[in-house]
Amino acid sequence: MTRMTTTPAAQSVPQTALVTGAGRGIGRGLALGLARSGWAVALVGRTRTNLEAVAQECLDAGLAPEQVVVAAGDLVDATQVADVVATVEEAFAPLGGIGLLVNNAGVIEHAEVAFADDDPEDMWRVVEANVRGPLLVTHAVLPGMLARGVGRVVNLNSGAGHRATGTYTGYGISKGALARFTRLLDHQHRDAGLRVFDLAPGVVVTDMTQGMPAHDDRTEWTPVETVAELLLALASGDLDELSGRFVRAGADTPEQLRENAARIVAADARVLRIRPYGDDDPAI
Repeated sequence: MTRMTTTPAAQSVPQTALVTGAGRGIGRGLALGLARSGWAVALVGRTRTNLEAVAQECLDAGLAPEQVVVAAGDLVDATQVADVVATVEEAFAPLGGIGLLVNNAGVIEHAEVAFADDDPEDMWRVVEANVRGPLLVTHAVLPGMLARGVGRVVNLNSGAGHRATGTYTGYGISKGALARFTRLLDHQHRDAGLRVFDLAPGVVVTDMTQGMPAHDDRTEWTPVETVAELLLALASGDLDELSGRFVRAGADTPEQLRENAARIVAADARVLRIRPYGDDDPAI
């Protein structure tokens, strides 16, 4: 049965965000978008020098020093993740704790080839980074959100998790798993005030996308500002009705999603599922 509950405290979410992979690419763009809208930001990733450069940009955008936190760590290492999240929670305690988690950090295979020609170790590297990383970070952030009775998690996903592709098998597996995680997290903790979303950024110009042969002839790209706009709509509570579901920057706009939210929920759309052949399908 589809639930249409709304967060009990939509206005009380702390205006603080932890963004993973914030040192470059989409993560940098999302962190700056949040900062320009007045959100305090914790910049998390492996390379401190990159994070510190983005931190300065956030300060230049108008944030106060206490609103910008840099915490470097390997996001597939549970001990380092726990230390990073503890650092951020302590820094944001005067601001209400972590209100928004953006699981952005991710990687893709080195070779654009089919499964039979790919390296299993490289595929597993991708799955580990794209699934274990968000699992660890979310698990570390979640207790604070549940204790406060409100919080939002946005997982950066991809259409590759929902459709078959001829290459990047590990990436597709990881994004499908992330979509299932989003749905499970929503199902298990929605009544406790948590809201969880899959946000596909479209195809943004980054070092990763520019290194992919699939995009060699691409002329149209999704502006990272468009992704940030949709993230801010999710963070604001305007789209809480769509918790547990998939949205895509460059195709969806906040206005269109607000207008169609009731239809999306009624159809139980924008989720990863097995499609039945009819109401009498015994497998469903």
